[in-house]
Amino acid sequence: MSDTSPAHPEPVVLDIWCELQCTDCRSALDDVRALRARYGDRLEIRLRHFPLEKHKHSFAAAQAAEEAVEQGRGWPYIEAVLARAEELDRRGEAVLVDTARELGLDAEEFDVALIDGRHILIVDADQAEGKAIGVTGTPTYVIGGERLDGGRSQDGLRERIEEIADRLLAGPGA
Repeated sequence: MSDTSPAHPEPVVLDIWCELQCTDCRSALDDVRALRARYGDRLEIRLRHFPLEKHKHSFAAAQAAEEAVEQGRGWPYIEAVLARAEELDRRGEAVLVDTARELGLDAEEFDVALIDGRHILIVDADQAEGKAIGVTGTPTYVIGGERLDGGRSQDGLRERIEEIADRLLAGPGA
């Protein structure tokens, strides 16, 4: 009798609706790092874009993040831009290109991507999906079909995410 269960079960997916000019999203990075450390590749953490109108550079930042993903440095770029949220507010899109250059990415390609809009459809699709499931602010987490709003308070959210992830990773009947 052979065991038909996969050796490596599918990872649990955690979607984080975020925008890169949001200081609450920057605060959430500590939780993201802790979750990564605890679960490793058993938890797939996906950044989903939800640029807010009140932040005029957030749509461009989302596009720049997608260019960073394409160049293989998505999370380092996202974390670096979040660390400069106030500077992004003051200096605008120059911060996005400067950050790319500092991380050794092709800054000229970032500049072109922001002009030609090659990543707009991804950002628009994320935002539309977020709106469809009731996302109103950032950060908002979705795991196992549950939506957790971190925009008002992040207290206890990581623990709640861990409870859900543990339950999902334990499998059916656990």
